[in-house]
Amino acid sequence: MKIVNRRASYDYQLFERFEAGVHLNGAEVKAIRQGNADLAGGFVRIRGSEAFLTNIKIYPYQYARPDDYDERRSRKLLLHKKEIVALKSKTEGANLTIVPVSLYTKGHLIKLELALGKGKTKHDKKRTIKERDLDRDLEYEMDKY
Repeated sequence: MKIVNRRASYDYQLFERFEAGVHLNGAEVKAIRQGNADLAGGFVRIRGSEAFLTNIKIYPYQYARPDDYDERRSRKLLLHKKEIVALKSKTEGANLTIVPVSLYTKGHLIKLELALGKGKTKHDKKRTIKERDLDRDLEYEMDKY
């Protein structure tokens, strides 16, 4: 199962990508395997020497107990210390954000793909849409002949 954050490439100009594990409980793992998660609006916050995934929504597993389950709780990311230090230094200096791009299974593990991103302005978004439309029209014309 792969859950993709389609808003990430629209709202941010993505640069470098990383892979991280996520600290989840059992019901959350089962919910993700069913595809019940939403990455839109999520971001990574670094506190001290730990990284936390904030503002993503993992819907409750259908057969789990509903005892005080918080869909939007912060979840710890499993990264090496060197990776956390590198991410912290890159985000502080260049005004970048760490954005979750996709959540997927790798064997029996749940992995999160992260990317360093810089927010796009309104005219950048319009330019991206225009370029995508031109590329699609050009490809259509090439396939036509």
